[in-house]
Order: sequence, then structure tokens, then C-alpha cells
Amino acid sequence: MGKEHQGRSSFLEISSLKGVNMEVVERQLPRRGDSQRCHFWLPTKRRQCANSPLPNSTFCGNHSPISNDLRVPCPIDPSHTVLKRDIESHIPRCPKRKNALKLEAQPFYKKGINCGGGDGTAEFRKSNAKKNDIYQLSVPDFLGLIKKIKALHSAISEEVLPLRESFILSEPCRQWIEGERGEKGQKLPFQEKHALQQAAILGNMENFGLLNADIQIDGRNNAVVEFGAGRGYLTQMLADCYGFRDVYLVERRSYKLKADRSLRQKDTMSLERLRIDIEDLDLNGVGTLRECRYLAIGKHLCGPATDLTLRCCLRDDDKNSKCHGLALATCCHHLCQWDQYINKEYFSRLGISAEQFNAITWFSSWAVDGANGSKSQEAAPVPSIVSSSLGNGVEEVVKRMNPEEKTSLGIICKEMIDLGRFKWLQGRGRKADIVKYVAREISPENHLLLAS
Repeated sequence: MGKEHQGRSSFLEISSLKGVNMEVVERQLPRRGDSQRCHFWLPTKRRQCANSPLPNSTFCGNHSPISNDLRVPCPIDPSHTVLKRDIESHIPRCPKRKNALKLEAQPFYKKGINCGGGDGTAEFRKSNAKKNDIYQLSVPDFLGLIKKIKALHSAISEEVLPLRESFILSEPCRQWIEGERGEKGQKLPFQEKHALQQAAILGNMENFGLLNADIQIDGRNNAVVEFGAGRGYLTQMLADCYGFRDVYLVERRSYKLKADRSLRQKDTMSLERLRIDIEDLDLNGVGTLRECRYLAIGKHLCGPATDLTLRCCLRDDDKNSKCHGLALATCCHHLCQWDQYINKEYFSRLGISAEQFNAITWFSSWAVDGANGSKSQEAAPVPSIVSSSLGNGVEEVVKRMNPEEKTSLGIICKEMIDLGRFKWLQGRGRKADIVKYVAREISPENHLLLAS
């Protein structure tokens, strides 16, 4: 019997079972050359499962439709399932648990060390929860909150705002980009807009004085620690253009197509990738970094990751920090959390409560919401919001706001959040600055926090 016919026979057998999604099974029928692999299609990986099928089946034990009703989510990692009868034996060998135990054994792991006095177990307020809290307000309270935010932003503007534009492309970075393109115009290993953002970050670092000199510490160059490193392309440009040799990449996720391979090809390069959440990272536990001064950098540190990074590099109990400069591009302010925010005291002095801070973070998403469609780069005064009927509720008022109105309010809120971080650095005796390092057309997430 041919393989295709065997597959159709299996299909007919499975179709007689109750509760089986035959549309999914139909897509997973045997294909030419796939007889030694499970025919379950993995949408996120866009390929078939690589496991061997069970005897007399086209599916492996994990994906057999016959055993679906016997499978339950793994209690450690619900992203995969196990047979109910095998739960006890699975837990000790669950890959997620093994990785967690391996991480906890590392000397640089300390649970919740950068969470701001908490242990990392505080409730994470998701955007929908923040939105629901706002929609529960009365319309007068909602309009009063917006009026309060506008008034505070206006007062803050007298100190350091509006943020100035600082689009700087240094000569080393310009040459690097041209060299990567090559004479034949070959493509960069990532979108060109990302290269422009990386170059602008480094250009502002040089302009700020963080990359002006090659300082030697005990015969070694300064190190660089990239937080939220992803694939590490910001560090690659920094190392190629400015000669850094000691590199540490902090990232909790695993990525393909990383810059690591290119970096490791350098004869003098020392690269260490720390796969850990920033909130649990104790840099004093990284042995090779203890005697090294370092620069802390990050491109698009989402939400509270910026606050965790600041605390990681400049903790209250670390008066002799080896961090002599930082450049952090902030983003995703709607994810910021009151419990983890670095300068709660500053907002409290302004009369902003935790609930109002959550509202400010939710409003900040309007600055980058494509549906709002504003191309304005300035936080123009927010027009007065008039509701024809206070009985319509906050949700109806929000729907009636025009896009420019919402975008302006979002920009205001993003600036207020980053200003609190800027003031925190100043309060610790650091020379600090905050700029718009690229145009909104390149990225609406264009705030860069600098300190030395």
C-alpha cells in the first residue's frame, strides 16, 4: 500500500473519533519525504513536528488526536501538554523546570533584586485592566484627570521640556552602514530603519562624551552590557565602530540569526550572553565583570525593563557602581508598572497616585497607535474634551476624541514617564540628558536617556 493511501486510511480512522478537528488533521496528511516525521503542523514554527511517529500512526505521542482527551497542560509550563497519567514523572524532567533550576544555580541570579523593594510577585497590570479602570471613572473625574496631566506637563515644560531633537550620525557609524551595504547595494542583516536607530544612539553617546576616549582599566578596555539585547545588533555596531572587546548581552529569550557569530569571529572579542530576566540579574555576580567599568546600553527597553535596568546598574546599596555611563532607548510606556517604576517619589510629590500613574501609562499608548494617525512630533496642547452628555460614560468620550487629540495626550504622558527617570538620575548626582534621537517617521518610540 502506498504512503499516500496509508495516510488517507489513517485520516478515515481518525474521522470516526469524536471531538477531533478534522480540518486540522486534513492539513497534516503525509507529504512526500515526510514518512519518518510526525505530521502535526506547528503554526508558530511553520513546519511539521520533527518527532518520530508512533507505530501504526502518522503522529507522535505528543500530537496524536486519539490521546488529546487524555492530555492536560503541564503545571510548570502550560505551553505544552502531557498525558494526565504521566504528570508526576514529567515534572522532574520538564525542560522548563530544568532551565529554571540551571538559572537559579548561577551566581548572578537573585530573585527580584531589581524590582524596587518587592520580590517580583506584585500584580502586573495589563493594558486591558488599566483601560477598564479608566472606563470605571465618572466622566467629570476622567476630564479632571486629563486636565491635571496637561497642567503638570505644562509646569514640567519650564524645567527641561520640550525634548529637543538630536539626530546625530557619527562618521564611524556612517562608514559602517555604507560598508555593510557594499558596493553592490547588498541588504543589511536587518531593516535599514533599525541601523539608523542604532547609529543615532551611538552618535548621541559620542556627542554626550561616552565614546570619546578608549579608557584602559587594568589593561582591559571598557566593557559594554546591552540590556534587552535581542539579537545583539546594537552591540555589534558599537564593537565594530568603537573597538569594544568585552561584551555582555542580557536577554531572557532565545533568538536565531543573532550577531553573536559575527562578534565571536573577532580574535580579541570576549562575549558572554546572559539568558536571564533583568529583574533577577545581579551584575556583581558576573565574575568577569567585577573589575571592569562598563557602559550600559539598550535599544527599545520595553516598559518596566528601563526601570529594572537603571536599578540593576545603580542600586541604592551599590555606591561604587562600575557603570560609568548609560544610553537607554525607552519604549512601550503602556507596560510600565507603578511597583517597578524607578521614581515613584517624584510622581507622588506631583500628586499622582498609583491609579493615576496607571492611567498615564495607558494614555501613552495613544502616542504610537497607528489608528490615531498623527505625524506631529510636538506635544501640542490637548484640546478641551467636551461631551454632549455626561451620561454617555468614559468609553463614549474616548471614542469621540479626535486622533490628533489622543496622539498629543499620548506624547505628553510618555514624556512625563521618561522625565521621572531623568530626574532620578539627576538626583543620584549623574550628568543626564533625554533627547529625541530619531524622527517619528523612523520610530515613534524615539526617546533616548543618557547619563554619565
